[in-house]
Amino acid sequence: MLRAIYPGSFDPVTYGHLDVIRRSCKIVDELIVGVLNNNAKMPLFSVEERVKMLKEVTKDLTNVKIVPFHGLLIDFARETGADVVIRGLRAITDFEYELQMSQTNHKLEPNVETMFLTTSIEYSYLSSTTVKEIAAFGGDITQFVPEAVAVKLREKMNAKGECNNE
Repeated sequence: MLRAIYPGSFDPVTYGHLDVIRRSCKIVDELIVGVLNNNAKMPLFSVEERVKMLKEVTKDLTNVKIVPFHGLLIDFARETGADVVIRGLRAITDFEYELQMSQTNHKLEPNVETMFLTTSIEYSYLSSTTVKEIAAFGGDITQFVPEAVAVKLREKMNAKGECNNE
């Protein structure tokens, strides 16, 4: 059985993330979407909220599991028995960073491979940071994230007083 991890912060999950999830779950027997709890970052959504949103938008994908994690990715790969780490690439700048991480992870655990998937062209510009910025200014984000995520993002921005709906 081929088990893979697709790690990320998913703050929030975008159509770009979902594109990689949908495409990669066709390649592997089991895909574990690892939701990173990164203490170095200040995410908008808690890990629990991100896990819940991801479960909602991937509920139709029977071989996808959503699991929170912290610490080193390679330790998470060992814990889950993953053979492959899947990473999405949008641009050359992504590749430089991801190649370095892939080589480091391979040095730490030679039995875990990294597979790069280029994002579909319609999502090559998309990032969670951009989506949050558009939402903060009251822009329409429904073309970038599923409706359930857009609702949660608007609620979060309104609660923080950051959503300018004028």
